Order: sequence, then structure tokens, then C-alpha cells
Amino acid sequence: TGFPREHWRKIWSTNPLERVNKEIKRRARVVGIFPNAAAVIRLVGAVLIDMHDEWIAGDRRYLSEGSMAKLYETSNTDPVAAIERSDE
Repeated sequence: TGFPREHWRKIWSTNPLERVNKEIKRRARVVGIFPNAAAVIRLVGAVLIDMHDEWIAGDRRYLSEGSMAKLYETSNTDPVAAIERSDE
């Protein structure tokens, strides 16, 4: 309940996670047998990158910019410490 109300419907469901798993399973069935662990990692990475690009650049965003801005509207953005250059 710490998230804005606009997010509740999206984060309550596991549908996006199930969709990712289904897509990975579909592509893995096409390959059949993987030669090594690196090949599996490349396949899963490609699926995740593709979905990330769709969520960021697609016409429909998963979470709107306005609702995401509500997450950080009270955060403190002041610098914690300044780094000064010393002439040694």
C-alpha cells in the first residue's frame, strides 16, 4: 500500500510475470536443447530486453509517467556530500 493507487491494479497481478515466463518457454521450445548455460542466459536476456523496450518505447506504457512521478515527489534530492579537489 506504499505505492500510489494508480499502481495497485498493475502490481497486484502476476500477469506480467506469467507473460514473461510464457514467452521464454515458447522460445525455449523452438530451440529444443541448449548447448550450454550461456545460451540459455542469452535467450532469456533477449526476451527481457525486448519486453523492456516495448514497455519503455511502446504506445502503451505499463506505468504512466505521472504515476511514477508520485513515487518520488517527497524524496530528498539534495546532495549528500561534496567532493572537493585537493592540489597535492
